Amino acid sequence: MIDSNLKIDEIDLRILTCMQRDSSLSQRDLAEQVGLSQNACWRRLQRLYATGVIKGSRASIDFEALGYDLTVIVMIRTRHHSKEWSEDFRKHVDRMPEVVDFYRIGGDWDYLIKVITKGMSGYDAFYQKLITNFDLATVTGYFSMEAIISNRAVDLMRMR
Repeated sequence: MIDSNLKIDEIDLRILTCMQRDSSLSQRDLAEQVGLSQNACWRRLQRLYATGVIKGSRASIDFEALGYDLTVIVMIRTRHHSKEWSEDFRKHVDRMPEVVDFYRIGGDWDYLIKVITKGMSGYDAFYQKLITNFDLATVTGYFSMEAIISNRAVDLMRMR
């Protein structure tokens, strides 16, 4: 949990925006981009990690280049809303490596899952695992034809 008293200023926002775009920047390059000395930038970066504002760094992978050519947004409606059922369902979905995003949502649907897989047969295998031993009222898959905006860095300076 992030401390609600944590003070984030404009320089921190610039650091965060740069890190979203390319977390492999050297400290020198990051400091130059945000207008700080290397030492001052390093101290701020360490504070952002220590307070949990930055939660690690990851490589951005082109899944299509690896043969994962199908992205499916799966919408789920359920008749069950108990805490126990919800926790069991979360654990069930968490065990599926095809899942890249998983949300409990409000509105007409209860859950949204983003899945990447190798073609329709890969999605069918995922679907069969998803419904096994779970009473789901409705499961609908929306198939992505093109990613127009995906994993975009948030420009925190403009969102203020």
